[in-house]
Amino acid sequence: MGDADTSREQLSPETFSAAVTAVTTAFGDPTRRDIYLFAREEDDGVTTAEVAERFALHPNVARHHLDKLAAGGYLQVGVDQVHAGAGRPSKRYRASNKQMELQFPARRDDLLIVLLGRALALVPPEQAEAMAEEVGHDYGLSLAHDMAPEARHRSFRAALHAVAEAFTAHGFAAHAEARGGSLAIIAEQCPFGSAAQQHPFICAVDRGMVRGMLAGLYGDTTPETTSSRPQGDDVCVTTV
Repeated sequence: MGDADTSREQLSPETFSAAVTAVTTAFGDPTRRDIYLFAREEDDGVTTAEVAERFALHPNVARHHLDKLAAGGYLQVGVDQVHAGAGRPSKRYRASNKQMELQFPARRDDLLIVLLGRALALVPPEQAEAMAEEVGHDYGLSLAHDMAPEARHRSFRAALHAVAEAFTAHGFAAHAEARGGSLAIIAEQCPFGSAAQQHPFICAVDRGMVRGMLAGLYGDTTPETTSSRPQGDDVCVTTV
């Protein structure tokens, strides 16, 4: 009992923040790995439209994943000669020779998720959720402050789309859309993987990031988590 109490006291907000930031920024998105394997299996490579259809993604999300893989050297980009026709030709993404290196970031990401889950287990659920949201808020605020000055104080709708783009860059595969009388961030993927399943209160990080980014880009808001994959929903939804 004493050892558990000592471990709990040693877990500082800074340590928790470092673990969360490392996991959210890691290149280990499961959909992105599946897209890479899909592209590697196709001799002629794949287009954004083909990936979007195969994985039921918005074309912008599919393009984001493909461009991330290309930027890392895992895919080569060329002009689509397979279905060339009238209009602007599409990009076609083919697997490069840089295949084995993909294993390393995936393994590192898995390790960080395990460490994050163990860290969360040391914190009482109520405190963990409050800490997770505060960490997300601070990180979201820093993301907003890192944007160009002209990106701030924009319209609410434009700010929400900027939040969705930032979430996608962090592995959430997110987009903004109208739901009922509100606007919402829809996240189709979760970079926390099984850690979120075991500790659902980690979803407070998402809510905090939305609140923090909007505070920096637009103004104070009160986001609400209305759907969550760890709770059995198909997607995670943060309504504002």
